[in-house]
Amino acid sequence: MLCPSCREDNNKVIDSRLTESGTAIRRRRLCIVCNRRFTTKERLEEELRLTVIKANGHRAPYHRDKIFGGVERACYKLDVTNEQIQELVDRTEEDLFASHDREVTSEQIGAYVAHHLRRLNQVAYVRFMSVYRKYRTVDEFVEEISNVRLQIAQDNPEQQILF
Repeated sequence: MLCPSCREDNNKVIDSRLTESGTAIRRRRLCIVCNRRFTTKERLEEELRLTVIKANGHRAPYHRDKIFGGVERACYKLDVTNEQIQELVDRTEEDLFASHDREVTSEQIGAYVAHHLRRLNQVAYVRFMSVYRKYRTVDEFVEEISNVRLQIAQDNPEQQILF
């Protein structure tokens, strides 16, 4: 493992622990050359990778980073931490790998993300849905916001709707 500071590969592991529900190992390392500490994550590479079937019919390999990037954009300037985003991506992956062996559509991935994002932050959910569903009119967008309001009212019946 190369040190991010001096680019030397002379380092030692000073701490290891399981993270992300046991699917990854977090290692703290110490560079022997420059004494800088840094963190690495190791994840088991699966033999059978998922293939994503895109809306246009093309197939592409599944990449966790794409889900993380989409959720990160939806949560931009909101009170959502990177750890919360990582947990959301972990839960989405659990759903994906539990339900699909080889292929999954991008629409199904979006549905899993939307399900978890709706619980995390409603504003991020609406932002994500605006891209995921490709609203063509303002009315479609307003209808989605109304659905979120109704869901909030159903989840918290004692809370009044402001608008």
